[in-house]
Amino acid sequence: MTDNNNTLKATPAEALRRARRHWLKGERIHLASLAAELNIGRATLFRWVGNKDLLLGEVLWSLYEPLRLEAMAATPGNGVDFVVGVYRYINSRLLYAGPLRQFIHQDPEYALRILTSSQSTLHSRTVEANKRTLAHQVERGHLQPPLNIDSLSYFMVRLAESCLYSDIICGRDPREEELEDACTAVRILLGGQAPAPTGH
Repeated sequence: MTDNNNTLKATPAEALRRARRHWLKGERIHLASLAAELNIGRATLFRWVGNKDLLLGEVLWSLYEPLRLEAMAATPGNGVDFVVGVYRYINSRLLYAGPLRQFIHQDPEYALRILTSSQSTLHSRTVEANKRTLAHQVERGHLQPPLNIDSLSYFMVRLAESCLYSDIICGRDPREEELEDACTAVRILLGGQAPAPTGH
């Protein structure tokens, strides 16, 4: 691609697309390098994306949201079973997602801030999207949770984060068994019954 083509196609959407491509390849994102790749000034790129943290938040959300919609389309039923099924679908795929693990291992403290802090674009949007799912189920009469949905959505997201990022938080590798325990906890929080223990 020539510089002229870069100039013609340099847009905020193209900046996001290229940043996402670098992230998926396990490459660190540097705004100076990205601006040069787009053949634009750094001031222009900063005006488009805000800063590196905000750009990474947009990259992560652009990958998370399609997965969330896919989970909702693929999960049958309503009420507790539906919400838990969507929750399991999303987080089981994130548990071993290569680019996500690479991002975490490159700089664990920075990754944890981008993924989970109260200022995190991904965290806040995930809580809000999860709340919309809960509200929709409540409005249709499929769900009567014992907690208000704002708190419930926040707790659900924090439970998922504690499983997905346990290697950063407490030095323990993420495990499918812990994610399944989180799904059981969510079921109980939603007012459902925990599954009967299996015999050994």
